[in-house]
Amino acid sequence: MSDDNSEPPRTDDVEGETDGFSTSLEETAIGDEEPSQGLFDDLLSGEPIFENKEVLRPSYTPHELPHRTDQINKMATILVAALRGETPSNILIYGKTGTGKTASAKFVSKELESTSQKYSVPCDVEYINCEVTDTQYRVLAQLANKFIEKNEARIDRKIESLEARLEALEEYEANDGRDDSAVGSVEDAAGSDPNDHVSFATETESPSSGSPVETEGSADPTEAGVADGEHPLASTPFSDREEVEDRIDSLEEDKESFQEVPMTGWPTDRVYSVFFDAVDYDERVVVIMLDEIDKLVEKSGDDTLYNLSRMNSELENSRVSIIGISNDLKFTDFLDPRVKSSLGEEEIVFPPYDANQLRDILQHRANVAFKGDALSDDVIPLCAAFAAQEHGDARRALDLLRTAGELAERSQAETIVEKHVRQAQDKIELDRVVEVVRTLPTQSKLVLFSTILLEKNGVHSINTGEVFNIYKRLCEEIDADVLTQRRVTDLISELDMLGIVNAVVVSKGRYGRTKEISLSVPIDETEAVLLSDSRLSNIDDIQPFVQARFEN
Repeated sequence: MSDDNSEPPRTDDVEGETDGFSTSLEETAIGDEEPSQGLFDDLLSGEPIFENKEVLRPSYTPHELPHRTDQINKMATILVAALRGETPSNILIYGKTGTGKTASAKFVSKELESTSQKYSVPCDVEYINCEVTDTQYRVLAQLANKFIEKNEARIDRKIESLEARLEALEEYEANDGRDDSAVGSVEDAAGSDPNDHVSFATETESPSSGSPVETEGSADPTEAGVADGEHPLASTPFSDREEVEDRIDSLEEDKESFQEVPMTGWPTDRVYSVFFDAVDYDERVVVIMLDEIDKLVEKSGDDTLYNLSRMNSELENSRVSIIGISNDLKFTDFLDPRVKSSLGEEEIVFPPYDANQLRDILQHRANVAFKGDALSDDVIPLCAAFAAQEHGDARRALDLLRTAGELAERSQAETIVEKHVRQAQDKIELDRVVEVVRTLPTQSKLVLFSTILLEKNGVHSINTGEVFNIYKRLCEEIDADVLTQRRVTDLISELDMLGIVNAVVVSKGRYGRTKEISLSVPIDETEAVLLSDSRLSNIDDIQPFVQARFEN
């Protein structure tokens, strides 16, 4: 069929569009029909308070960590072995939330990697958050893919360097008028096979002291530059062009052999095998940082830690060291004794910050985060005092300061004052409660809803039996399984532990003991979160349930 009858493409369908979105502001109706209402103009009219808000976020790693010098120095003295080509001891880091564990470990790791480049010692640090990556499969898959990516990047650099040498060799031969056989057996002089991995120990250590020597560029002689007048292959393990080309072919084959691990679907032993091969491809020291390591053990047991801690006995080229970071000082009690002995070779404890230390940390960050004169004198001491009450949590202190700044900016205030800090404290507490309540299991929500219904109807000193009576009616209404009263008592204890209710055991004399329950959170906001659950929102009339409680 002729194309003459086909409909020509409409230019207005293809021009100025990318993936279905118009990129031409002139063609949109917003600019033509509805001019800006100035919604954001008023908000932008005030002077911003923040200079760099990101330094107040938990993800930011500062260049200096006040009051953590001892812990950082201890980590550095353990990990310096990696710069000598040795395997560092495994490290377990303990401490409560917000005591600087992760920030300090990341700071030391960043210094380790930069120093390893300075001395041309291959050293890789990989960070895994086990609260997110919480199974053996996911941990191994993520590590395998990261090392495959690193290996591919290194292969690309080596190939690029070898191809540059071939080009230099062509130039040298053209200018000199002789072939590469005149070099002689450079391979014999180098004393190594060009297809072998280059050992960094022999390239970076001083023969007399065994300490790394500062060098520029890579430890691999094939990646170094070509000196003027020198034969391009003179300082390499290659004796002729063919060996260089064979090495390039070998590297390309290696790169093609790497296979990325999918996030699901493979047997775990296959994932481990791919990870093992990826790590052992090059000579290097690998430091694997497992943050929230107790979450991994809680979810998947200690198989992952067992495999990682025993890898060095099987690795030929590389060596692996583990840094575990945990909020739980007792999580090792549940580990296999063999894992515990190999994993906890060195232990570092991070104590909570006191109010004065938190004040120093906040002042250090505030100097960068805010514009001059944006803080009143009482803001930082108040933030530090609030955070010190909660086991010296620096993360909480930084969140408080940042939220106070945001509230002040929204109200177009020029200075952050005590009022903004107290508002921020209330907001953070409410946000925490909302998130905790929203993620509760359905049965816990029903128990909490029962307590709210009783308290809203004037019932004080609520006991477990009264909650259970309302709970049963709610379960019948939404067709949920009814748990036993003993199990409901356990759920009340869990809510107490989360700080949502306050449950106190009281004695009733010969009638035994019971729990008196009261709410520790705002009733209206908590009820609104519960009713946002699709199952609980189907309850049509909740008043009869409360009346039934008085009838019983």
